[in-house]
Amino acid sequence: MSKALNSLVERVRAARADGRVLAIQGAGSKAFYGEAVRGDRLDTRELSGISSYEPSELVITARGGTPLADIEAALAERGQCLPFEPPRFPDPDRPGQRGGTVGGMVAAGLAGPSRASVGGVRDYVLGATLLNGQAEVLSFGGQVMKNVAGYDVSRLLAGSMGMLGVICEVSLKVLPVVPASATLRFDCSEADAIERLQAWGGQPLPLQASAWWQGALVLRLGGARAAVDAAVQGFQSQGGDVIDAPLAQRFWGGLRDQTDEFFDQARRSLLDGAGLWRISVPAGAAPVPLQGEQLIEWHGAQRWWVSREPAAHIRAVAARAGGHATLYRARDKAALLAGASVFEPLAAPLDRIHRELKTSFDPDRVFNPGRLYPDL
Repeated sequence: MSKALNSLVERVRAARADGRVLAIQGAGSKAFYGEAVRGDRLDTRELSGISSYEPSELVITARGGTPLADIEAALAERGQCLPFEPPRFPDPDRPGQRGGTVGGMVAAGLAGPSRASVGGVRDYVLGATLLNGQAEVLSFGGQVMKNVAGYDVSRLLAGSMGMLGVICEVSLKVLPVVPASATLRFDCSEADAIERLQAWGGQPLPLQASAWWQGALVLRLGGARAAVDAAVQGFQSQGGDVIDAPLAQRFWGGLRDQTDEFFDQARRSLLDGAGLWRISVPAGAAPVPLQGEQLIEWHGAQRWWVSREPAAHIRAVAARAGGHATLYRARDKAALLAGASVFEPLAAPLDRIHRELKTSFDPDRVFNPGRLYPDL
């Protein structure tokens, strides 16, 4: 056991013995997400470094506190990437620098523009080592896709928000960067954009990402050069305009890291009491009738709303569309939620499973109390 890991184990033992709670954080770049963070900070950044990287096997293993930037730099040298494009938020401790650790990436489970085409964080987690609330270091999965007999605990960590323990190390599947890419813009209404995306999704096209905002649908293609070139010609015949590569790269990077114009406007609106809602619905769902500003991603499945409407109303509208809503950002979440949770309330069977998992891994409720749900 390394010195850094041993230090974390001892802190967990002490907190458990003293009845204290710990807030797991790496860079702290996603502290805004979920319920309020409370407890003594358990900093994972000393647990850093790439343990192994096998480019020919498309697998990288890194310790939980490793900066995401280090992972992506190592992959880029070999023409590979994390295809789900995890967002890279500013580091609170280093102004102007992108933050985020690999453990935080998995714990938050957030993915970028290509999520609908390539899958999310969970789909790329092969194995993990976890420090649980009883100060035990447990290993799950491995470094190959077919390495799980029974329940796949390593993938369960994606989106767990640190409720089950400290992610000490994780093995991830990676992919080669696509050999060709192109971005096109279409002028169309929201309803027309949704209809087009559904029609294109049923065809053998190299769709990689999409975004609709204020009457413009932007589409990214990625894959073999011949397939991309053929698709570009077809989309141009349907009114699509090709966007220059540098501009397209800035656009998708801004969307991935939530620094583009929509999210800039959203942050300004939050100062006036609005909330940024993340609404998940079936991709082909009709336009969601809410008041505010909207951005649509993931071929229609993710709909961002900046709105001042009550949480109960927003969730009722999302439910009628076959989905659910999460209050992603707000200056005063409590005021907007009026007693509700940041995340959609769970149905009774799922709630029971969540509680039993929490009890199994962290019976004394040492880690991130209330971060996922207020009473969990």
